[in-house]
Formats: sequence, structure tokens, C-alpha cells
Amino acid sequence: MQTFESLGLSEPIVKALTESNIINPTPIQEKSIPVLLKAEWDFLGLAQTGTGKTAAFGLPLIENIDPAKKHIQAVILSPTRELAQQIAKALSDFAKYKGGVSVEVVYGGTSITNQMKDLRRNKPNILVATPGRIIDLMNRKVVNLGEIEYLILDEADEMLNMGFKEDIDTILGFAPQHKLTWLFSATMPSDIRKIVQKYMHNPEEVSIKREEMVNTSIEHRYALVQGKNKRAALARIIDAEGDMYCLIFCRTKMATQALSGAMADQGYPVEALHGDMSQQQRNTVMRKFKAKSVKMLAATDVAARGIDVDNLTHVIHFDLPDDLAFYTHRSGRTGRAGNKGIAIAMVTPNEQRKIFELERQLKIKFAKANIPSADEVVNSALQSKVDNLLAVQASEEAQEWASSFTEQLGDLSAEDILAKMFTESMATIQKERGGDLNAKASDKDRGRDSGRDRGRDRSRERGRRDRDGRGDRNDRGDRNPRNDRGGRMGSHEEDMDRFYVSIGRDDELEKADVLKIVCDASGVRSKYIGKIQMYGKHTLVDVSKEKSKGFSDAFQGLRFNGRRLKVSLDNA
Repeated sequence: MQTFESLGLSEPIVKALTESNIINPTPIQEKSIPVLLKAEWDFLGLAQTGTGKTAAFGLPLIENIDPAKKHIQAVILSPTRELAQQIAKALSDFAKYKGGVSVEVVYGGTSITNQMKDLRRNKPNILVATPGRIIDLMNRKVVNLGEIEYLILDEADEMLNMGFKEDIDTILGFAPQHKLTWLFSATMPSDIRKIVQKYMHNPEEVSIKREEMVNTSIEHRYALVQGKNKRAALARIIDAEGDMYCLIFCRTKMATQALSGAMADQGYPVEALHGDMSQQQRNTVMRKFKAKSVKMLAATDVAARGIDVDNLTHVIHFDLPDDLAFYTHRSGRTGRAGNKGIAIAMVTPNEQRKIFELERQLKIKFAKANIPSADEVVNSALQSKVDNLLAVQASEEAQEWASSFTEQLGDLSAEDILAKMFTESMATIQKERGGDLNAKASDKDRGRDSGRDRGRDRSRERGRRDRDGRGDRNDRGDRNPRNDRGGRMGSHEEDMDRFYVSIGRDDELEKADVLKIVCDASGVRSKYIGKIQMYGKHTLVDVSKEKSKGFSDAFQGLRFNGRRLKVSLDNA
């Protein structure tokens, strides 16, 4: 097995890695670091989220930075403020024993004035930024790209998917020709290829095979349950699993709110994370989650982008993602740093074929998990209490206190005492006396191991995709009805409806923030969102006609920063 020393990293950086318990490089790090240390070519790295891409580009970047140069030598572009913050922290940690390397991070949703002061005072060598904010700083003459030597695009496919095509073109257009461009992405849609062809020069390409990207430290399970029983089933799973620290993924913002509210009402420590929250609210929830005062977070795929929390025990797919490629993104948030993790998918009978498809695509095996009965939940909880009781070493002081009560308990057997303890505990165990919540497989999904049946299902699926004209859903570029978010489909094309949304730049939002809000609130996937034009107090959003019916209705009663969110069809 390779080590970081054998890859060519210096002793100060290896020391920092060891202190962070980062001992062995991942496949993307093994293949990328030796190439990037040479700093001779543009670079294209393809690997899924959670495979260690930050260290893959961050470690050689720190090695190559010259602390004596008091200007920005490298710019790292990130799709979200959370990911930008995490990249900046990771790089600062990596560089702690290499003196003089300064890292700053800038992003929207917070005071640009304070960020300008920090940049002028600290004169960073490395700047991590969201695209919209760095353009604002460039326009204010605070950031100059003329002397940068490295431009790194992290999660490039996500940046394009979130509407940053125009911004990326602008940034790349201002960057000097002599700089090196390093681009990292989970997928390679056509828009990424266009960037490579237009702005990069014969890049060295490293790609991690699918089997190398699958985390073998994750145990995959699925539970078959009717949609109406999902919340009750989730409660039983939580009770049976014991001490969980997990992300719960839902399809829409409304679903996260409904689920977190219902679970919290039952006493479970669950909160929601969604695009309708202010940055302050989001920061508060994340602080509580990282401190484990809240141990379960219900989130959408969009809202969860950039979340990187250590030691998650579980990922719960309350709703399977529409795009099965996101299953790996979600599940990869557990089972990190040598820890074991569990991913549980809650699927309806009609969705069971998606589990088979995931097994085929990812070469993983799902174990079928039975939803425990109410009695099993009680038994599990009480057994846990007994185990904890047996594990406790009684102190001498406790023994003395116990002896003083022996006379009062003299007529009670151990069984009687346990029964009394259990009676009190059972009153607080979250359970209902419902029946069996396990659903039966649908007729078409019976005979899991029948190649004939599975082949027939795949044929039907291919036929459906052909009729819909969507082709392979794993290719983001081909399935996207817009060309890109910069010149995408022109201005308000015939197959798009334009909507007025009462939030804008005055709210310190970027296009990505608006996209999060409208997608989470409406349940409309980002691929159906067209051009986003932001102004001071409002934004114009193009929505595909096939998804625009009822679009504005989804925002009824929603508020942003204390005021009612207004969304209406714009006929101008």
C-alpha cells in the first residue's frame, strides 16, 4: 500500500496528515498527487464525492505554493459556501507545519465588506471562493487574477448544475494563459468537456473506476414499506438501531419539514435543512448537528451539498434519489476514515427494481432489512438498558448507598426490580402498537434472482426512457433540457415559462441560493430550471412548461427572512 511519503509529500505535510489520522491515500490521491506535484500540466480528475478529492489537489498545491510571494497564487472555485469553508479549513490544517501559507475563503450570503478587509489585511496565497462572490470582488478591484498560477475547479459538474456556467466562463476568461487549470468532477457531461476543450491544454486525465469509488466500509440495506407507513417505519428503525448519528435524505424541502416536524413531535432529535432557511438559520442547525445536540438531520440533495461531518453512523434514504447516481454521493457521507457505516434505503414495492439496478450498476449487495415490530423495538431498547447496566462498574460510594436501601427492597426479587425499572422506561420508548409495517414485493419484483424477470424490467425501463426521449439518465449533459445556465435556451424560450420571485441580490443571495430555494419548495428538479436573472429585490426564473403548472402554488405560505415569499407568472 502506498504512503503519503512515497507519493512525494514533504515531512511537514505528512506530519499534519498523521495528526489528523489521515494515514493512507485513497485511489484518487494515489493517482493525482505525483502528477500535480510536478506542476507541469493542466489536470482533469474524475472521482465521486467523498473519495478524497480535496486532499488530492490540496496537498500538492500547498507543496507548490511559495509563501514568500504575498499575493494570490491559487484560486479554488467551489459550488457552495459550506464546501468552500470545508476546503479552506482542510488546506489550513494540511499547511499548519509549512510556515507562511495563508488561506482565505469568500462566499455569498455574508458581508462582502468584512471579506474585503480580510483579503487586504491577510494577503492570502490561496483563495477559496464561490463563483458569484469572487466575481463581485473582481469587479470591486479587490481580487486580481493576473498573477495566479493555479485555478482549481472542485465539483465542476455541480457548479454547472447549479447555474454557474456564465460565472465560470467569466473567471476563466480573466485568468492568465500561463496558469495551470486543475478540474475535478464526479461526472463528465458535455458541458465539462466544452470547458476542457476551450480553456485547458492537453490535460493529464485521471479517472477512478466505479469499483474503486464504492466504499466497502458501508453496509447497504433496504426496507420494503408502503409510502403511508414510512414515518412509523423510520421511528421503529431508529429505536431498534440505538444510538444513531445520521443524515436522512428526502426528495423535497416540504418533505424534510414534514418529516422533521412529525419526528420531533414524537421526541426524536431531528431537524430539517432546506433552501428556504436563511444562512444564519442554516449555520445554527449545522452547529447543533456537529455538536451532536441534534443527531439526525433531514435534508434534500441540494441543501446537503457541501456538508461534510465526521463519524456519521447512518445515512437514511427516506426517499430514493430520482437520479440513482446520487445514491453514492449520499451514502458516501458515512463509513469514512476507516469507520463502518450503514446506508438504509426505504423503498416502496414499486421502487424495488431501483435497488436491483443499484446492485447492478455499483456492484454492491443490499441486505433486505425487516422493519422491526413494536414488541421487537421494546425488547431492543430494554436489552440495551440491561447491557449498559452490566457494563457499569459500581463505585464504593454507590455500594454504600445501595446497602442503605436494601432493607426497603428486601421483599423484592431481581425480577421485580427490573420489572419496575422497565415499566418506567417503557413509558418513554417511542412506539405504537401497530401491526407489521413490512410491505410485500410487487408482482413484477418477485423473483429477485430471476434474470428473465429482471431483464424484462430493464427492457420496460429502456422503452419508457426512449418514449420520454431522455436517454441515459446517468449522463447529466445529455439529460439536461437546457444547454447551460449561461446561454441556456436563450431568454424565455417557447418551452419555458418565466416566474417572478420576490428575492434578489439585496438579500445577499447568489444564483445557486435561488436555485436551492425554488427546487426545494416546488419539488421541481434543477434540470427543469432554465435561465435565472437576478436583480436587487427580485429574480426571474425560467421553468420548463411541463413542470410550470402549479409551480407558484408550491410557495404559498412560505417565508424568507421573515417576509412572505411571492412567486407569480411573469407575463412581461
